[in-house]
Amino acid sequence: MTLGGVVLTVNGDGAVVERQLAGGELGCPLCGGALGGWGHARPRPVRMAEGPDVVLAPRRSRCPGCGATHVLLPAWCLSRRADEGAVIGSALQAAAAGAGHRTIAAGLGRPASTVRGWLRRFAARAEAVRAFFTVLLARTSPDPVMPAGAAGPVAAAVSAIAGAAAAVAQRWPRLGTVPVWTAASAASGGLLIAPGWPGAGRYTN
Repeated sequence: MTLGGVVLTVNGDGAVVERQLAGGELGCPLCGGALGGWGHARPRPVRMAEGPDVVLAPRRSRCPGCGATHVLLPAWCLSRRADEGAVIGSALQAAAAGAGHRTIAAGLGRPASTVRGWLRRFAARAEAVRAFFTVLLARTSPDPVMPAGAAGPVAAAVSAIAGAAAAVAQRWPRLGTVPVWTAASAASGGLLIAPGWPGAGRYTN
């Protein structure tokens, strides 16, 4: 019997993910077993911050121990979103700086209703997001510097995300420069603006 699983955020380089699957380096979040390849999820277009859209068919994996299958989502994506995480992140940063959704939408070339939806979802959980990433920052950095006070909950949450991303880069320099919103997607399991997070969120590798 195959069990339903969860979305896992993984390296954005497909070749790296294939090597990790072949080497048993990706663990099942349900039982800890080593995941193996299990086909691909349905292809979907993703609008990028720069360059043309891409068609993404996320890798699927299966745990031979418990039988669960999991979708492996590149960390530059967010679950069930048609835009790259960096696009949504830039909208959140602009909102934190005081811009309205129509101005942000015009600058990104996205429908105002789409951007308004992102901002409303994020604003509704801004305090929980701030707390989540502040804890991540404190646990990751050997000498954590807490984000300075910000003007409003959205700005405070965005500041905490940036601080946590900086702490990750400092703690694991071998990763190189990790874009802020890639780190945010990875830490949230791709659920940054998905229903049920951060209450149902989890730290991922």
